Amino acid sequence: MSIIEKFRKFGITVGEMRKALIIVDVQNDFCEGGALAVSHASEIIKPINQLILSNKYSLIVATQDWHPANHISFKINNPTTGIWPAHCVQNTEGAKLHSNLDITRIDAIIKKGENPQIDSYSGFYDNDKINKTGLEKILFKDNIQAVDIVGLALDYCVRFTAEDALLLGFTTTILIDYTKAIAPDAPKALAGIIDKRINLKYGMLK
Repeated sequence: MSIIEKFRKFGITVGEMRKALIIVDVQNDFCEGGALAVSHASEIIKPINQLILSNKYSLIVATQDWHPANHISFKINNPTTGIWPAHCVQNTEGAKLHSNLDITRIDAIIKKGENPQIDSYSGFYDNDKINKTGLEKILFKDNIQAVDIVGLALDYCVRFTAEDALLLGFTTTILIDYTKAIAPDAPKALAGIIDKRINLKYGMLK
């Protein structure tokens, strides 16, 4: 069911398309010097700030990895099955949104990954697709029909957020130039594996 069909189901009048900007996990631990740093991550912060100030969006939301110290995905907790170094631990400096990100016009911050037993790459759900973060509810409440997605990292949390946005009926676009990836070839490789209904916009900063 598309988001417009959902609006009609609940008697919401649909006028001009309302678009949200979703800023994924622009946090200290994912930037240079962080516990799980993405190469050149800080380079996207100024362009994202320009998007924030562009007045193109009816709503601006940021997501924030917010893990308990005993999270199951951490190698220190699970040497055989954990795949990540401890990162974005609740109430630590690494979990904070980067200080250069302009948060003054961000309407909501969605915390994710709080369940110690399961990870949460997507801004919408835990990885089990059972527990929701509240992001869908915020977008629906504001009559949002389309989303542009930026942030970190392209090949994980940005990708999974986009896939769930599409699944939930939103017209979905990833602004590639406003993301950075863990894998160097991810921007090109993504086009071959992601759902073709997700728009991938390249070259916006040239």
